[in-house]
Order: sequence, then C-alpha cells, then structure tokens
Amino acid sequence: MSIDTIGVVGAGQMGNGIAHACALAGYPVVLVDVSQEQLDRALQSIGKNLDRQVSREHIDAAAKDAALERITTSTDNGRLADAGLVIEAVPEREDLKRKIYESLAATLKPEALIVSNTSSISITRLASATDRPGKFMGMHFFNPVPVMKLVELIRGMATEEATYEAVAEVTRKLGKTPAMAVDSAGFIVNRILLPMINEAVFALFEGVASVEDIDAAMKHGAAHPMGPLQLADFIGLDTCLSIMQVLHNDLGDPKYRPCPLLLRYVEAGWLGRKSGRGFYDYAGDEPVPTR
Repeated sequence: MSIDTIGVVGAGQMGNGIAHACALAGYPVVLVDVSQEQLDRALQSIGKNLDRQVSREHIDAAAKDAALERITTSTDNGRLADAGLVIEAVPEREDLKRKIYESLAATLKPEALIVSNTSSISITRLASATDRPGKFMGMHFFNPVPVMKLVELIRGMATEEATYEAVAEVTRKLGKTPAMAVDSAGFIVNRILLPMINEAVFALFEGVASVEDIDAAMKHGAAHPMGPLQLADFIGLDTCLSIMQVLHNDLGDPKYRPCPLLLRYVEAGWLGRKSGRGFYDYAGDEPVPTR
C-alpha cells in the first residue's frame, strides 16, 4: 500500500507540527481546517519552526523551502480527494472527531487510510464512526512533533494488517520510532504520564508543597527534564483533564479521578501556556507560579 500525498485535518499545534514533519520528510501535504485564519497561523508557525531548525543546522535553507512548497492549505475537505493517508488532528473531543469522519466519507478515495492523533480515545469506537474501520487506526504523535521521536501506533479491533504496515512505514519515513499499543485508554505514554501529572496537582491541592517545590523535586530528585506542573501547562490543562476523564470513565478505577483543582483551572480558562496562565503565569519574561 503506497502513500503519496498526506492530508492533515486540524491546523492547531499538533496538526501544524504533523504537517511540518510530513512535508520535511518529502510528502506533499494538504492541511485542512475550518478557519482560514488558523491555517495562516499554522503556516507562520511552520515557517518559524523550520527557521529554528535551519539556525541550529538540523536542516539547510533548501530543505526548508522545499518543505514549505509541499504544503497546501484549504478550508475545503474536497482537497483531500487524492490523499492516500489522512491524519485527523482536531481537539480531543469524540463528537468532533466523529463529525470529521462523517464528512470525509464522501471525499476520500476508497483505498485511503484514516488515522487519528487521539491521545486517549478508543480507536475501535472511533473506527465505528467511519466508512472504513479496516483502514482506520491510531497514530499518536507527541508535542512538539518535529522534535519528539515517538509515535504510538494503535490498532482497533477491525484494523487490517496492511493498514498497520503502511502507517508504520510512513512513521519510519518521518524519522520517528513506532511503538505499538493495544486499544486501551491512554495507550502507553498517557496511561503512565497523566496520572503522575494528576497526582502532582493533588499534591498542590492538598498543600503538600508549592508549585515551584513540586516541580523542583521532580526535576532534581527524579531527573525529569521539566516538572509535572510545568509539563501540564505545556500540554494544556484542558487536554490533561480530558485524558484523565477518559481514563476514569473507560477504566472505572478511582485512582484516575481528575483532581478537582485541575477542573477548576480549566473552568477558569487557565489552560497553561496557550492561554498565558495555568500553574504558572506567562505574562512576564519569566513564568511565575499562580499558587
């Protein structure tokens, strides 16, 4: 099964990173979003990130220019008609993802594959909303996509072997390391990582330590590159909450109960770096703890 053109649906942080990685690897990319403004921002971000790679001598200027030329943007799903693989990278809402799959049914060629960048939702359940469950699976990238080497590959109950092999080949062509996970809530990384972050929020909520001390303890005591609360802000507190809710609902174990403080931050609109405020305030030159 040969993949020539790749479609990416959703031009947010993950979608533009995926488009960047695919184009740099030599694939023509069609990046689709409902908002032209979002598409324009995505191209600006991709350009800046490619410039950063040039300045660090990871790529040369010719590779940057070629990658940008391979990316086409559109607000029309019809532009995905020639894509051999479509990567859905919209926010972590199952209802939204299902609507995307329904809209793709009339557009894609019969042999096209669809993958979801979901970080926690059941692949088998998402596949049931498509017109091609055998040609559907999970392809979970990590942020920032151009830098992070891991891609989790998740088969649904109906995923065909040829689908898995084709997506694994694309993963390797992107220079990524594939890790196969069964279709269980949170897959590998988030099944382990998010409960740790949630426990750090509980430690803050219960007054065990301050934001700074929790993060310093895990950086210097466990050799983590960043503290769990700093990492939560980087991921997005709404995303962290969504994943914990999926773990709690799907697995039914009270140990996955989202911390009430995490819910309060999300309700306040304090979502982390992307909103300018989370466990840290990013208004100044240096982040300042908000608790």
